[in-house]
Amino acid sequence: MASTPHFVPPKLPGAIGVTATPPHDAEAEAAVLGACMFQSAVIDDVRRIVEPGDFYRPAHTTIWHALLELRRQEAPTDAIALSHQLKSTGDLIRVGGPQYLHSLASSAAVGSGASYYADIIRSHADLRVLQATAVRVLQGATAPGADPAEVRSLLAASLSEAADRARHSSGGRLQRYAVDGWSFVTDTPTTTEPIWGTPGKAAWASSESLMLVGPPGVGESTIAQQIVLARLGLIAEVLDMPVRQGEKILYIAADRPSQLARAFTRVVHQADRDILRQRLVFWSGPLPSSLNTEPQLLAELAAEHRADTVVIDSLKDVVGKLTDDEAGLAYNNARQQLLRDGVELLELHHQRKQGPDASRTQRPVLDQAYGSAWFTAGAGSVLFLSGAAGDPVVHLHHLKTIDDEIGPLPVIHDHPRGTSRVDTSLDPLTLLRQAGANGLTARQLATQITGEAKPIAADIARARRRLENLTKSGHATQETGAGGGQATRWKAVARHISAVS
Repeated sequence: MASTPHFVPPKLPGAIGVTATPPHDAEAEAAVLGACMFQSAVIDDVRRIVEPGDFYRPAHTTIWHALLELRRQEAPTDAIALSHQLKSTGDLIRVGGPQYLHSLASSAAVGSGASYYADIIRSHADLRVLQATAVRVLQGATAPGADPAEVRSLLAASLSEAADRARHSSGGRLQRYAVDGWSFVTDTPTTTEPIWGTPGKAAWASSESLMLVGPPGVGESTIAQQIVLARLGLIAEVLDMPVRQGEKILYIAADRPSQLARAFTRVVHQADRDILRQRLVFWSGPLPSSLNTEPQLLAELAAEHRADTVVIDSLKDVVGKLTDDEAGLAYNNARQQLLRDGVELLELHHQRKQGPDASRTQRPVLDQAYGSAWFTAGAGSVLFLSGAAGDPVVHLHHLKTIDDEIGPLPVIHDHPRGTSRVDTSLDPLTLLRQAGANGLTARQLATQITGEAKPIAADIARARRRLENLTKSGHATQETGAGGGQATRWKAVARHISAVS
């Protein structure tokens, strides 16, 4: 008769890897401490995430205590001040001396990077706590005469302690971005601050992304290049709208970087060299990972390069499957993390393929942007360039507005020079003046602007709003139809030229 198999007891902790080097990341710890030395205010963000005991290296724990004390004193936290503080407590040589402090300073993670690396430190510390818990439970379960009830009680208490640690440690990740209701309502700006445009009529507003959409070859990159130059202070306006100057731009040239470089040669000059070297950074080609799998990567890149503006050219090259709603939601997560860190975002995107009978001047709709609706849903403003590749004149439509609508604008590209301007021949006031004493109805204006013999109701409504705005500004008069099917007409106010003697 076959013998009964012998029960093999579980191996002791050393065999399951618990005695190996505990989880930690020395580089992340150095990056966080260096960031706190670089800018003392970063300590306030980091202390919400990590506790002193979360650092794996005892020297790092000691340095962290010294940084906290300097912050409490509102003193500098640079390597010199930190050396003085550690020397006063007798810890300077034990932590590695001034040389080690200077090496930490060179490892600084700036911007949101410090918080990102602090999360890594915290995660490893949590794993070490759970690992120690597992050892205690396993030792209790394998001890002679072990009582299952006592082991279960030990396990429950340990897990409860770990959960409390995650919830309540120095505010933790569950508290970092939480504010009370009154502060949220009163401190959140209620008016938009234009990056591109004017108050009340912004094409791009601070803390909200701008998406430029269009078919290939209609000039999205050309417009983006001019906005970049304006953010750098090299030009003042784009399409007759002012652009607010920024500090530093990270341009993710994931789509045809060589072609983009050639395009930039049209608009930059030798005199711009220092500004471009110091305040413009290009990332050439694919990202290390797609943003739908690593949403935090976008904020991490901006922090690494100290950028206050990011340009993505284009979305199809930084996200996986654009038609996947999960990818769209993940990208929106990446977008919102970046904006929350105070970094502005300009996105270039493509439209869905159109049939051969599609009108070049007919107003497009948001659904024409390729992929999941979540890409446009999370954007603050969406501008659409319609036309065919190489067209000298294309039309810019404001499909998702921040406040008042901009356009539609006929845009003329000067391809050899890499510049763009608004075609004033289709400006409503210009058309109204050309109409003379007869004036124009809203339908007639819509017909001239769109080029469609039968403009749709939405185009007529937009034309009417523009005429009404001209009336409010004193540039036009309105004559309401006197019945009998007569439509309301607008006429330009005569321009008076005063002679100067």
